[in-house]
Amino acid sequence: MSERNPAATWLVVVAMGSVFFIWGSTYLGIRYAIESMPPFLMAGGRFLIAGLALIAWQRALGAPWPTRIHWRSATIIGALMLLGGNGGVTWAESMDVPSSLAALMIASVSIWVVILNWLFFRGTRPSGRLAIGLGAGLFGVALLAGPADLLTGQEPVNPVGTTILLFAALSWAFGSLYSRQAELPANPLLGTGIEMLMGGVVLFVVGSAAGEWGQLDLGAVTARSWLAFAYLTVFGSLVAFTAYIWLLRNVPPARAASYAYVSPVVAMFLGWALANETITTRMLVAAAIIISSVVVITTYRDVQKPARSPELDLSPAASPAQSGK
Repeated sequence: MSERNPAATWLVVVAMGSVFFIWGSTYLGIRYAIESMPPFLMAGGRFLIAGLALIAWQRALGAPWPTRIHWRSATIIGALMLLGGNGGVTWAESMDVPSSLAALMIASVSIWVVILNWLFFRGTRPSGRLAIGLGAGLFGVALLAGPADLLTGQEPVNPVGTTILLFAALSWAFGSLYSRQAELPANPLLGTGIEMLMGGVVLFVVGSAAGEWGQLDLGAVTARSWLAFAYLTVFGSLVAFTAYIWLLRNVPPARAASYAYVSPVVAMFLGWALANETITTRMLVAAAIIISSVVVITTYRDVQKPARSPELDLSPAASPAQSGK
């Protein structure tokens, strides 16, 4: 489909706008959802529902049933990206880590993808402009997660929550890289559906082990939490990812991957405007460094297929499934 066609241009604008806003807003959505829902059960529930919906949709269109190997790959990817990645973000936000900070940490996934690809997947050693971008990005992450007395001694960042976010970004990146070589259904939406389904199952297992069923009181769940849960399920996991899949097939990869540095800005603005989150000098400086690094990385790799979304490429990397997103 040519972008010179006015209809195609409007579709691109709508699809990109949807991905930018929806994946940027999911971090605040998570914060609202877990106000009265346990974190792992909430995350597991949204992905179970979304996964079943995608599978049913694609099966109704004639997609073949996934093989045993497909299910195994989906379980591994779901554990890495949805439990380790999205589950980590949800857990960290349950510790009162600001949604804007969570979005910035998950924006570093693109940085970790390049590093892990080199170290564990026989990728090319970073050099030149890419190496400079990686170094700057790592400095930005260190600034964001470093001691409280860095940069004018502003308020400390929750060290446990920040550490969880760091591991969430690493898990997301590793899962995104693994998904590139895993055997999955040729139909990307069906593949995403089984990844969401199995990731939801794993999240439910962890939530059960953590005793969250005893903490869940459906009668006490607020209207805002229910609305946030529905938004995350329908828009975060279904609408935005479908739009992203369409973009991957209709625009240059670097343009499709641009959500990786736009969505964190959306998340910061929404956290400040709607949740009264404080945006400190430290966060602004770290954001500028990390996002600049992500721009360098995604444009450097513009001839390659971008890592799948933080929410769901489940990606830059979100593969199927920020956010983190």
